[in-house]
Amino acid sequence: MGKLTALAIKSAAPGKLFDGGGLFLLVRQSGSRLWRMKYRFAGKELLLSFGAYPEVSLAEARQRRDEARALLREGVDPSQARRARKVAARVGAAESFRAIADEWLARQKDALAPVTRAKAQWLLGLLAPIHAMPIAAIAAPDVLAALRRIESAGTIETAHRARQKASQVFRYAVATGRAMRDPTADLRGALAPVVATSHAAITDPSKVAELLRALDGYIGQPTTAAALKLSALLFVRPGELRAMEWAEVDLDAHEWRIPASRMKMREGHVVPLATQAVAILRAIQPLTGSRRYVFPSLRTPDRPMSENTITAALRRLGYDGDTMTAHGFRAMASTRLNEMGWSPDVIERQLAHAERNKVRAVYNRAMYLKERIRMMQAWADYLDALRSGSNVVPMRAAR
Repeated sequence: MGKLTALAIKSAAPGKLFDGGGLFLLVRQSGSRLWRMKYRFAGKELLLSFGAYPEVSLAEARQRRDEARALLREGVDPSQARRARKVAARVGAAESFRAIADEWLARQKDALAPVTRAKAQWLLGLLAPIHAMPIAAIAAPDVLAALRRIESAGTIETAHRARQKASQVFRYAVATGRAMRDPTADLRGALAPVVATSHAAITDPSKVAELLRALDGYIGQPTTAAALKLSALLFVRPGELRAMEWAEVDLDAHEWRIPASRMKMREGHVVPLATQAVAILRAIQPLTGSRRYVFPSLRTPDRPMSENTITAALRRLGYDGDTMTAHGFRAMASTRLNEMGWSPDVIERQLAHAERNKVRAVYNRAMYLKERIRMMQAWADYLDALRSGSNVVPMRAAR
């Protein structure tokens, strides 16, 4: 073996140049040079391709020949072994973490709100080091290494959330027979703990009054000014407010019905509109009433306002992220309404927080709507009194 040289290969005429051990170089009339190996298996003469020269060098071709001969000594057909590796690679790609994650996400289309699904997709995208790995072969250290990359960027909470999403994908793989277990279960305590922080919010009545007067004095786009005021009156999630559609609003009935597809908990939600809220909406109806969104984007009217619009407006009014946030209007309302004596169940239902007991959830929706209507009007009146500086005696819920 080892008859060929680089010089002989370069000057070779069309034909076959044998190196030994079945390896030869096929030189075609076109000038292309192809590595082949002739061998016998189960009484048949077969041919194995190793690629083209010079992409595959003489040394590499010899190495591949030696590997093939080693398989033959073990009674394995190298051609069949190659086909098996290709099949395994295709199966591995089909059952990689990324492929299973995409499959799981596709099945969440009706279960998750679009924004929640997009966030899940983003979190899973951060786990790039395990994307191409067969999901059944992924161990806890592999997942931890991927999470450490996120953690090292200082985004500890994001690392924990990525772990939670990965766990959901692994559990789905277990349920569908593509994995034996969820390796993230072994990572409890492996990541740095999350230091709990809440959304900054103003809850002191005197400070709330100052905030309301600041909102009234906002100089900017009329739709942004209206969104700021409705944030205080309705205390829905910022994403729900900015995507508010005119088709969801019934000003005569004084209610806004948010469809389940837009809610975090995937349940339709009714927001009673106090007379003050209806007045604000009627005021901007001539501006945006002909469009889909109550608060359309200034750049692209067929899309809602940016998620940063309310936050940026608060900053312009002098409220930084440690003082007040767009989400803080929810905490502000929850705190004040609880102190005003309203039922926590009614408040929680208006905040659209999930009720774990499904039977009780149905009961609550039917039972609390009248109380919520009364509470929302009382809340709007309370804010008016605070804004005007009146001696506020808040309307309390009947006991």
